Amino acid sequence: MQPAITDIPGIGPAAAAALAEHRIRTVASLAKASVEKVSAVPGFSEARASKTIAAAAELLASPAGEATTGKSAEDKVVKPGKQASAKESGKKDKKKGKKDKKGKKDRKDKKKKRKNKK
Repeated sequence: MQPAITDIPGIGPAAAAALAEHRIRTVASLAKASVEKVSAVPGFSEARASKTIAAAAELLASPAGEATTGKSAEDKVVKPGKQASAKESGKKDKKKGKKDKKGKKDRKDKKKKRKNKK
């Protein structure tokens, strides 16, 4: 199994999407890319491009160059124009309680009821 581009430190779903728009979708293509090509991607300075290319090459060269989450690289590909969900990006959903506007309204109503009871 090949590692996913998001396995590289500093590459999250947004950076992966930006790279994908410039036809850099795999760790191998990133490791082979020039600093000039990667620094042309929005959000990548020459320094960040150089570090990212080196990290991609190191990830490919390491014996444990497999995805650490057990998902294949195909499962983690972020297509241009799409954002990964919180589950796909490994981030936890920070919302508590109800997730819609009605839930917010319910909390406001509870505050009003508490004030009226006093």
